[in-house]
Amino acid sequence: MIIVTRLDGRHFAVNPDLVERIFESPDTTLVMADGGRFIVTETMADVIEKIARFRARVIAIAYNAPDDSDDTDDDTDGEVSVPDGRGSPRLSIIHPAGTPGGTNIGRA
Repeated sequence: MIIVTRLDGRHFAVNPDLVERIFESPDTTLVMADGGRFIVTETMADVIEKIARFRARVIAIAYNAPDDSDDTDDDTDGEVSVPDGRGSPRLSIIHPAGTPGGTNIGRA
């Protein structure tokens, strides 16, 4: 959720995934997916920045989340086996080949 401010100074939270459009004329208006409209004191650029920071925070939390598995078998080095033989799904960053920590996509 992102925190925005009504014209009367009250703060409220908005789910940024439900913001369909943002426009200024001259007040900033958030048009929601359900057709709702909110006029806020923040500029369009500020709202877009808040949404970008929110999404970056979600990705950072997912990337740094500890393994929540109940598997105590020490020979799996922290990964849980799934039926297809691969470890538990994890968020990973793919670096272009040739960069430090890079991977070659499509190669075993």
